[in-house]
Amino acid sequence: MQAIFINIFKILTALSLSTIVAGTASAVNKGAEYASATLKNANGQTMGVASFTEDATGLLRVKVDVKGLSIGLHGIHIHAVGNCSHGATLFSGAGGHHNPLGREHGLNNPLGAHAGDLHNLEVNASGAGHLNDSTDRATLSPGPTTLLDADGSTLVIHVAQDDQVTNPTGNSGAREVCGVIKP
Repeated sequence: MQAIFINIFKILTALSLSTIVAGTASAVNKGAEYASATLKNANGQTMGVASFTEDATGLLRVKVDVKGLSIGLHGIHIHAVGNCSHGATLFSGAGGHHNPLGREHGLNNPLGAHAGDLHNLEVNASGAGHLNDSTDRATLSPGPTTLLDADGSTLVIHVAQDDQVTNPTGNSGAREVCGVIKP
């Protein structure tokens, strides 16, 4: 009988420790498994929204819905800084692509890809664009590839298609829409 109580005690202790560890991980990440961004153009007009959801396996799902863009394919990337301010160029405050591991640009680059590289956003004839993408190169949870680091991250849509191989941006042209990613 005593052996049964000892085994039950061990099981309860293990469960309690795993709960404490899980709670600590959530506290470090502020419980973020979801983040979003309001996407705006240079005039501050809201063009759409983006959502970011990290599942239990670490896969980050990115969903984007925008309106008012030109028809065709547009490069879309997660940028390294949570700032959509303007400097010498439009949305230059966003910095370069989210690339904490120092990779090359492009999903088709044998030396790539940046953690912030995504598939092109397709905009239809009515100016509406939708993207449902996923990546295992960026996370919301703590670690070297998190989007929620001290200076944050942004989502930027470019005017042209990303060729998915050319450094540093796949020849995707100027930045036209930007949104700060927030938990």
